[in-house]
Amino acid sequence: MKVMLRAHMDTVATNEAIKTGALPHAVKKLMDTVKPEAAYFGLHEGVRSCWIVFDLQDSSDLPPLLEDLFGQNAEVEVAPVMDAAGLAKGLAATSGSPG
Repeated sequence: MKVMLRAHMDTVATNEAIKTGALPHAVKKLMDTVKPEAAYFGLHEGVRSCWIVFDLQDSSDLPPLLEDLFGQNAEVEVAPVMDAAGLAKGLAATSGSPG
């Protein structure tokens, strides 16, 4: 299932993690593991944030994937997403359904 991971990272925790090298290591480890379709990094609501779209094979994969982010005091959300083709397929399946 295609999912989007969104993480807002605590400024104090990530400042320290940048100094020690823990944050770059955590990001590289996550990218190497999930092999994202897309990954974006920037500011959101005034804090370091990331948006990563990847294929989640099993929900039991989440705890080890997210542990390093939680170590940065990150607020994390993971939600199912689809591309335009997936949306078209889903909408086609609902045509003719009662409202």
